[in-house]
Amino acid sequence: MSRLRYLTATLSVVCLFPFAASADTTSYTGTLSDSADSFTLAFSLPGPGTEAVSVQTFGFGGGTNGAGTSIPAGGFDPLVALFSGTGSGATLLTDASGNPYGTSDILSNYGSFTGCPPAGTQDIGGTVCGDITMTLDLAAGNYTLLLSDAAYLPNAIFDNGTLDEGFTDLTGGAFQTCNTDATGAFSCVDDTSNWAFDLTTESNQVPVPEPSTLNLLCAGLIAYLLLAKRG
Repeated sequence: MSRLRYLTATLSVVCLFPFAASADTTSYTGTLSDSADSFTLAFSLPGPGTEAVSVQTFGFGGGTNGAGTSIPAGGFDPLVALFSGTGSGATLLTDASGNPYGTSDILSNYGSFTGCPPAGTQDIGGTVCGDITMTLDLAAGNYTLLLSDAAYLPNAIFDNGTLDEGFTDLTGGAFQTCNTDATGAFSCVDDTSNWAFDLTTESNQVPVPEPSTLNLLCAGLIAYLLLAKRG
């Protein structure tokens, strides 16, 4: 087999199965365009039965993610929410008591999802933990993870509704985190728009954002090699 034909065949296999990974933790990083922006990730769990799914953010306090990358502190204080289904009609997941699986440090259920450690903390008039650890047992199916600024709240949080209900923006147009210290003094810091999180599943199937940039890149590379072969 010629080297060109071998490379084309190899790329085809890699692109058909882009993330049939041996590890069960996938690390994601990025930036939001502004404080009224959000990031969504669609993923599937094959089953049978339920499996533990864990989300750990690092963007606010920094730390070392599952890929071994050192994430700097200083990103925005995040909100994380998990929805059943994909697209605008995805429905916010809740526990058996109807409490939403969506949290940030300005929501009352934040304490049950505190993510430090493994993420770090910042000194804003005292130690502040803004990162999130959320571990849930989920059944087989399709899901959507939402990440936004802590003060850019999906309205589904308030009525356990759907993603298409939009957002309530309490950010004031800026990425900022504030804290009141032990003396009552109020202080704030400006955050960057950077975010980082790990998604861990038991099924060893690594989800990717949709559409998959890798699939588009692979398709382009394969087309280029096929044209080169004809030339």
